[in-house]
Amino acid sequence: MVCIRRLFLLLGMIATPAIASPTISVLTDSLEHPWGLAFLPEGDVLVTERPGRLQRIELATGRQTIIPGTPTVSASGQGGLLDIALHPNFADNRWVYLTWAGHCETGTATHLGRGRLVGNALEDFETLFVATPCVDSGRHFGSRIVFDTNGYLFMTTGDRGERDRAQDLTDHNGAVLRLNDNGSIPSDNPFVDDPRGADAIYSYGHRNPQGVAIYPDTGALWIHEHGPRGGDEINLPVPGGNFGWPKVTYGREYWGPQIGEESIPGMVDPIYQWTPSIAPSGMAFYRGDLFVGALVQTHLAHLELNGETVTQETQLLSELNRRIRAIAQGPDNLLYLLTDQRNGELLRLSP
Repeated sequence: MVCIRRLFLLLGMIATPAIASPTISVLTDSLEHPWGLAFLPEGDVLVTERPGRLQRIELATGRQTIIPGTPTVSASGQGGLLDIALHPNFADNRWVYLTWAGHCETGTATHLGRGRLVGNALEDFETLFVATPCVDSGRHFGSRIVFDTNGYLFMTTGDRGERDRAQDLTDHNGAVLRLNDNGSIPSDNPFVDDPRGADAIYSYGHRNPQGVAIYPDTGALWIHEHGPRGGDEINLPVPGGNFGWPKVTYGREYWGPQIGEESIPGMVDPIYQWTPSIAPSGMAFYRGDLFVGALVQTHLAHLELNGETVTQETQLLSELNRRIRAIAQGPDNLLYLLTDQRNGELLRLSP
């Protein structure tokens, strides 16, 4: 474990005055483009690497163990092994959930599957859901997953770089999907009895959501998503809600022209947006505030909240110059970050 710097001021803004002189510790710097992390009840952490590996890391030593039994992934473009979550009853059933970009007949698609963690291997791995149609593209897979307080699994998908898919209710891409823990469709999903829409869709009109979290105060789902040139958004998905992309966006084409309107009646507005873009990835609630990683502007965004309103934003860790891919609170009630690079790091923020 290597302590790379002490922060007497920056991390003091994260939490209470009880954190007076925190440090950032590198638990490992040998992860290849890590993407998601989940803490085991015994204290270790599971980390996905985009090329297709799942690592188990001991927090006390930084020791890494590759976990076999993961699916075959399409590790090209923005694809590969992506997010990870544990079943709410993991201590009893040992189910580990993964998302990945996988091959299919006409290209690739965002997949969801699960296997049982037995010792240091995933056993009985099965694919639970494939976001169709398959698309010949290596872009915008999403893909974050989270369980809510009722045990439903939410999975985000990107528009695959073909923006009109986000407004097509027969297309799983560019949406937030809501599933049972076995990949089946909840009977009360908004389009189950509506022939216009796919049964798995919970909300749509999303560009490329790469952050999800459950708000502790209400149990509500929060997401954030990439805009194009500007217009990164924080959204609160609602059943059947249309979040507008590409008809509604604060972003512009990369070469300058306007794409859509900033607001349209009947479509759901973001509660917060970034222009210029920060390229958000990963998000976590921590001590009443929201923390979001930034890939392009290479910082940790600290958003102070009053209910569903962002009252202040502070950029932290900018001088580290790291692409922050994922954030999670550990069993020790400290924040852990993954940095997106060939020698990706697992960082711990501590007093």
